[in-house]
Order: sequence, then structure tokens, then C-alpha cells
Amino acid sequence: MSPISVRNTPRRLDRTRARAWALQVHYHWDVGNEGRTLSDALEEVMSTRRIALSRVPYLTRLVTELHDHGSEVNDLLSAALDNWRLERLSLLDRGVLRIAAVEIARFEDIPPKVSIQEAVRLAERYGGADSPGFVNGVLDALYKQVMD
Repeated sequence: MSPISVRNTPRRLDRTRARAWALQVHYHWDVGNEGRTLSDALEEVMSTRRIALSRVPYLTRLVTELHDHGSEVNDLLSAALDNWRLERLSLLDRGVLRIAAVEIARFEDIPPKVSIQEAVRLAERYGGADSPGFVNGVLDALYKQVMD
């Protein structure tokens, strides 16, 4: 393994785990979205869970971008969904898709293929049996749409 890979490994791991925390924040928000914002959900999760300090900046960045650009993310996903509506998706699939979509659309420092790969991993870990393939297909369509 090259020195660059070794040096970047903890940062990548922190981003991977921050995405899982972002999914938990999103789920917390989406389940009980009674006038609460994603920022409120982040605050609640951070006050009740022990999140490594090294993961907080990326987690906060994800949640802030989702909060600030949620409508744009939803529009991109809706256009990429074939014969599906965003609100009919499972909570976990919807959360995974939104997290990856905000990275693809708004994070120039994260390669879109990495966002897709990470989303598929989240879907494998937390979604249903069909979630990984579904997430991959939707995000591939979104990626092609954004790149055109």
C-alpha cells in the first residue's frame, strides 16, 4: 500500500462512518418530521450518541447540504427514479439516495463513483435485499443526468 493510501485511510473511514451517522440522522428526521429540520435531528442525535469527533465535520457538512439543498436533491432523484416516487420509497433507501445525491450534486471533492459505491454499501448494510441494486441503478441514472 502506498504512503498516500495509508495516510488517507483514516479520513476515508471517517467519511464512511459519517455517512452512516447521516443516514441515522436522516432516518430520525424522516420518521418524526413534525416541524423539525434535519439540523434539529442532527442536534438530537449528537446529544444522545457518542460520535467520534473526527467524523463530526463531514456529518455536519452532509446534513447542512441536505438541509439547504433538499429540494434540489429531491428533484434530481425524482428525475432519476423510473416509475417510482420518492415518497413511496422505504425510509432507508430514501435516506441513502439523498445522502449520495447531495454528494454527487454538491461535493466536488468527492468523486461521484465513490458516492455511489458508498451508498451501495450503506444499502447492503441497512436496506432490504433489493436495496443495493435499486440504489445503484437510481444513482447511476442520476450521475448520467448530472454529467450531461
